Amino acid sequence: MPSHVYAIAGASRGLGLQFVIDLLARGDIVVAIARNPDRAEELQKLVKLQDEKNESEKKLFVVKGDIADTASMEAAANETAKLVPGGAIDVLINNAAYMHAATIHKNTIIDYSTPALISEMTQSFQTNILGPIITTNVFLPLLRNGSLKKVITLNTGLSDPQLTLKGGLGNTVTYSVTKSALEMVNVKYAVALKDEGFTFLDISPGVVNTAIAPPSEEELNDIMKTFARFKSVYPEWSGIPMTPAESVKLMLDIMDNSSVEDSGKFVSHKNNREWL
Repeated sequence: MPSHVYAIAGASRGLGLQFVIDLLARGDIVVAIARNPDRAEELQKLVKLQDEKNESEKKLFVVKGDIADTASMEAAANETAKLVPGGAIDVLINNAAYMHAATIHKNTIIDYSTPALISEMTQSFQTNILGPIITTNVFLPLLRNGSLKKVITLNTGLSDPQLTLKGGLGNTVTYSVTKSALEMVNVKYAVALKDEGFTFLDISPGVVNTAIAPPSEEELNDIMKTFARFKSVYPEWSGIPMTPAESVKLMLDIMDNSSVEDSGKFVSHKNNREWL
């Protein structure tokens, strides 16, 4: 497979970092975008390995960028254009997202105070909807210069109304609501840029363990209740989250084999609408 240029927004840890690792391993050029790259220890380890190589052999470029800040992402796109061959990227991966750890598995929509719900919904909207829009828009000129013209946005099966109804999933409120809107954002881009040969694809990574630290006892209890609801819809599911490596391997296979005919779709890590 020939190498391509990937830009990953939200590359400091978890799935974003795993994309960096896997893409570098197969010889692709990677632009890793992180809000605080200097604090991203695992990403910096990869940078140090790159520093040992000749300039012409370097495949990893780390760029500072906050997806919720237009000026920050414009600067990130401008810097990227100077770093990559021909000012072109082939694939943009929108990975960064926001969820409130203390409430995501706990609160239903009626458990919030109105001010708390407005605050959490506003932050979720800024990051989960406007973030990918800002990122896509500022990188669009670079994507137009690329050969593949793919934009991959990570979404979640929790945004699916049918899973919510069947599983009685009253929690994950602000995350689910904003991610549901993100699916329509993907469709709007697919329609707007169809004639230019773009592929816009939403992918749910599945249930993946990306936690930095173990959850508290209360958080774990809430998570297990959510998992029980998942099992009620998908009784064959093992109940064991995937590792980032397992999920990214599946997603890369979908990405590699996607084409303009798939533009506007939202699929699971299984390349269908089966979320677990």
